[in-house]
Amino acid sequence: MGEALRVILLIGLAAAALTTGALTLNWWMEPERRLRRAMLKSLGRAAETEAFAPAEGRAAGLDFTGGQVAVLWDRGANGLVFAFEEVEGGEMIVDGHVVARVRRGEPRKALDIMAPEAAEVTLRLMFLDARWPEFELALWNARTQSQAPSHTASPAEALRLGRRWLSHIEALMR
Repeated sequence: MGEALRVILLIGLAAAALTTGALTLNWWMEPERRLRRAMLKSLGRAAETEAFAPAEGRAAGLDFTGGQVAVLWDRGANGLVFAFEEVEGGEMIVDGHVVARVRRGEPRKALDIMAPEAAEVTLRLMFLDARWPEFELALWNARTQSQAPSHTASPAEALRLGRRWLSHIEALMR
């Protein structure tokens, strides 16, 4: 009887250890956490401004101290780091329409609409690079929100984040 109890306890302990290991691995590989680790690795320090699209496996980050912009895709497996001088501009796109723009040598097109019912809010970053001239990041996407919640909780919050990014881009281009 005592031997059977010991075997049952060992099996229960092994099952608990496997469950704990699986939960820890799931936590470690969570899309946003994985993107944050990749961002830290690519910039060499924590980004001061970040935007994530976990459902797409994309992220962007600004490092003002180092003068760098990092963009990541493929869940952080691939990415590029640009110097501030290589940033050409940025755009906010709401449901397929450019609603705000900041670009070198052009006047700023300010965000003059609020779209509380927008289905998609995208930030497009533009670079002085022939191979990688632009990078798009969905700040809000109603279709993928149920699969992997985005960094923003609503279209209005995504618009605020995008407006903040455009302000940063405009400041660094000066």
